Amino acid sequence: MKNSDVASLRFLGATDTVTGSRYLLDHQGTRELVDCGLFQGYKRLRERNRRPFPVSPSSIDAVLLTHAHLDHTGYLPLLVRDGFRGPVYSTQGTSQLSKLLLTDSGHLQEEEARHAAHAGSSQHDPVLPLYTALDATRSLQSFRPVDFDTPLQIGTGFEAVFVPAGHILGAAQIRLQAGNASVHFTGDLGRADDPFMYPPRDLEAVDVLVTESTYGNRQHPPGDAESELGDVVRRTVKRGGVVLIAAFAVGRAETLLLQLARLRRKGAIPEVPIYLNSPMAIDASYMYQQHPEEHRLKPEEFNAMYQLATMTRTADDSKLLNLRGGPMIIISASGMLTGGRVLHHIEAYGGDPRNTVVLSGYQAGGTRGATLAAGTRDLRIYGRDVHIRAEVVQLEGYSAHADADAIIRWMRTAPKAPRMTYITHGEPAASDALRLRIKHELGWKARVPEYLETISLNDPD
Repeated sequence: MKNSDVASLRFLGATDTVTGSRYLLDHQGTRELVDCGLFQGYKRLRERNRRPFPVSPSSIDAVLLTHAHLDHTGYLPLLVRDGFRGPVYSTQGTSQLSKLLLTDSGHLQEEEARHAAHAGSSQHDPVLPLYTALDATRSLQSFRPVDFDTPLQIGTGFEAVFVPAGHILGAAQIRLQAGNASVHFTGDLGRADDPFMYPPRDLEAVDVLVTESTYGNRQHPPGDAESELGDVVRRTVKRGGVVLIAAFAVGRAETLLLQLARLRRKGAIPEVPIYLNSPMAIDASYMYQQHPEEHRLKPEEFNAMYQLATMTRTADDSKLLNLRGGPMIIISASGMLTGGRVLHHIEAYGGDPRNTVVLSGYQAGGTRGATLAAGTRDLRIYGRDVHIRAEVVQLEGYSAHADADAIIRWMRTAPKAPRMTYITHGEPAASDALRLRIKHELGWKARVPEYLETISLNDPD
């Protein structure tokens, strides 16, 4: 039941993990959900996706999305399937990218269910996908795009404003006003030095701040990510190998192509074939071109990026890459090896020490990418073990998240301290490390909320 007397915030996800962002707000008879993400990584987290939603989906009046990545949007098809009938508000860029990501996620859910059924690797009978591509398509009908910096009234309880967050196309911070209380959600904060996206907007005065903490206990490496990528390409090509880059299709693939084009123009890498094997990344590139106000690239740089690579759309062409052999460079999704075409490339090329598997950024705990980055060389893929003898390189300089130092610098832009800062969307060690820095360096009140905890926005202590 909705509580009309108190403005409240309940943490339905992202409290002990970097995934599953979901924040439920109630005020004056209006209930809204900020972000509607999938839990990913460890099995105990993924199992939350199959449990009933903590409140009836039909009781939610609106959903607001910070950006399109699945850990912020990927539960929407289930929410709509199970009864949510309200609008989904997002920026134009997020609305466009979500059409790619959610539909692809539905296809992947179905594909994984088929593989599990065929391999007999699931404990469930029958093996059913979490949701289908049709579920995803139906959820897209709920989207209502809004512009940055345009106030949006939601029922009688809330006014919302989307402000730029950097990170990826359309990514927003969301500021909400609930009566006399204001709450600000960072979403995923981008980097001030991102080669592709502009930096996040400064923080205004706010009563309650809900911040991400993906890199809350780390700093990005001081080296030049572009030069490091060049080193990886040169040494792999020298031994005749394949550079297999696992990349998020939205945001990361574009940055990698940009820097490979710059390296090629400078003569810093050999002229070997480059393949972008991700229909989603190919489609996303056109969307980035439609929003030049959000990123740093000029039209000629876009042209150079996409002339550099052969675009691989069909499944048959993707399979042919597994027969081609090196030297070559393949950029493919997903970025944390959780699914997609990159897994088939891992099966084909992971066993050859001449090749290199590149992990281009953060790897959430419990994912195959995190397992590989930690030094384990046996991956479970589609029900069987694949032994990795290829070189493995994690390029953390390609993260699209602000690191701990950058988050603190961003917080310092606030004209006054929030009454309370809640640290979410991070592994436990990262969230607690950022909490301590906020307390000691800024003198702000801060804490890490519990999963399913409810707090009052009027008295957030």
